[in-house]
Amino acid sequence: MSNKQIKILFWLPRILAILFIAFVSLFALDVFEQKQWFLALIMHLIPSYILIIFTIIAWKKEKIGGILFIIGGLAILIFFKSLVITIPTFVIGVLFLIKSNKF
Repeated sequence: MSNKQIKILFWLPRILAILFIAFVSLFALDVFEQKQWFLALIMHLIPSYILIIFTIIAWKKEKIGGILFIIGGLAILIFFKSLVITIPTFVIGVLFLIKSNKF
């Protein structure tokens, strides 16, 4: 692999994870009409907090982070049956595993 391909493979899952966190966080913005909007905002951002933790772990240990993203995707698929959120988590997890050269 060339140096450019290695850089792309290094940054692609990280950028996708950050964009995915931003996408999931957008769903929390519907709480401002509620009476206790601050508490509701914190509650609606819990999935984003979990994804941030996964991303921090994956940034340092790609294999563990990739596995966490895939397990998180499986949990979303089992509990919520949402492919819109499951597919990106699988892609990000697989990209981290590929980068770790352990796939």
